[in-house]
Amino acid sequence: MLEICVESFQDALSAVDAGADRIEYCSALAVGGLTPSPGAMERISDIPAPCMVMIRPRPGNFRYDASEIAIMKREISLAREHGAAGVVFGVLNDAGVLDKPTLKDLITACEGLQTTLHRAFDQLSDPLAGLEQAIELGFDRVLTSGGAPDAMTGRNVIAHLITEARNRIVILPGAGVTAANASDILDVTGADELHASCKRDAAGSGYDAGRVSVDTDRVRALKAAMKR
Repeated sequence: MLEICVESFQDALSAVDAGADRIEYCSALAVGGLTPSPGAMERISDIPAPCMVMIRPRPGNFRYDASEIAIMKREISLAREHGAAGVVFGVLNDAGVLDKPTLKDLITACEGLQTTLHRAFDQLSDPLAGLEQAIELGFDRVLTSGGAPDAMTGRNVIAHLITEARNRIVILPGAGVTAANASDILDVTGADELHASCKRDAAGSGYDAGRVSVDTDRVRALKAAMKR
């Protein structure tokens, strides 16, 4: 299973055409991904693959106030209304651990949707404790680099997480996944899924710094590498 994160509807179509099995639908990948616009969400049902929608109202840390949590709940509702398979989010508290009460509240709002805990998980000092909390909360999936800058570097930690998960939750390796390292990551971790951006930078207009777009050749190469 290959999940590709994209920041536009057209890139979602291109990624699926190139072999993506699932889409993580975002905006602003240059800052780690934010919630797509309401207009972009309206196109979810036109994407011919399951679509996981990023729910992140702003860049920066993963500590949110009550008004931001209310926005996230509304964004979850919009994702459901427009046919998303699920949503991707994470919240930490001031101590830098999972904010369990807030996450429980958000997961309740996700009824009928798959839920992925995003890489806020990689900021935890005790990932095994975080894993058990994610399972207790009812997350379906954890996206992680094993707490490392990339999944290749963190592959041994990811392998340990998968062992400890004991099929109670899906561990999704992500960050820096390419055709060159996919086979090694899969072999070492035993993962069944990979997450990647396969991105290239697209030039801006002079008004902005440009944007990130999907490189379909990289998607095809990554999908082929996963089959070896």
